[in-house]
Amino acid sequence: MNLITTPIPDLFIFEPKVFGDARGFFLESFNQKTFQNLTKLDVTFVQDNHSRSSKNVLRGLHYQIQQPQGKLVRVVSGSVFDVAVDLRKSSPTFGKWHGVELSGENHRQFWVPAGFAHGFLVLSETADFLYKTTDYYAPQFERCVRWDDAEIGIEWGISEPLLSAKDAQGLALSDAEVFA
Repeated sequence: MNLITTPIPDLFIFEPKVFGDARGFFLESFNQKTFQNLTKLDVTFVQDNHSRSSKNVLRGLHYQIQQPQGKLVRVVSGSVFDVAVDLRKSSPTFGKWHGVELSGENHRQFWVPAGFAHGFLVLSETADFLYKTTDYYAPQFERCVRWDDAEIGIEWGISEPLLSAKDAQGLALSDAEVFA
């Protein structure tokens, strides 16, 4: 597993070693010891999730204000533009974002720690998105920041994505509950 750092120190991209031949491929998608050795983080994953979305669907920017979740995300089929936004008010990178393309072809994974909002835009006809979380889903604590908030300035490359009703009502960063 190869660890790639990002301009936001707490976000990491992982590239697994892929062993392939004419029959297909094999990769180790997660190993607790390797994750800890590379990141120096001691986290426990408690839930795995799988979503499928169509082209131009944008999900996010989601977070839980209590029971915050760290997420290790990946795409097994298709491709997405995946984004994390730092919502930790005390952080020097508060309000900054980083994005990465995740796909079934590049096998990359993105570590989004607790304290960040997360979202993705589907680039392919469909995408199967898998993620591990460090805490359980708690809908009563779920919050959403607007995908197109000018203060954050994410360069999604699309002006009219397909949004859920909940995501269409996301708040501006200046109005959102954030972390200390």
